[in-house]
Amino acid sequence: MSKPKTVDEFFEQFHDPARSTLNQLRAIADQAAPDTHTALKWGSPAWIHASGTILFIVDGFKHHANVVFTPSTRQAFDDELATFQTGKGSVKIPYTETVPCHLLQRMVAYRIREHEQDGVLWM
Repeated sequence: MSKPKTVDEFFEQFHDPARSTLNQLRAIADQAAPDTHTALKWGSPAWIHASGTILFIVDGFKHHANVVFTPSTRQAFDDELATFQTGKGSVKIPYTETVPCHLLQRMVAYRIREHEQDGVLWM
């Protein structure tokens, strides 16, 4: 499999159940952050604020997707993320589990606010 050159190619390279989950994450991100544009950063789709700051990234792996925010955004939702594996700023979403749509929408809104109001940049 060759390295994707566009955001669309990134999503097209996966097969179900990964593709279904990743497309759902893409739809959530596009809806929750409509004033952003997407571009590949480090080979993964990133949603980028008009200021040029990365807000979050979606990535796909063999058994799970990752949504990567800033550590401060991820930490703000620690209680609600207790059942998920998390990293510095990431939330692991196994392809076999239901995508937490409302939680991710709120995390995106929080991330946008922390950038616009608090000036929090990317890692």
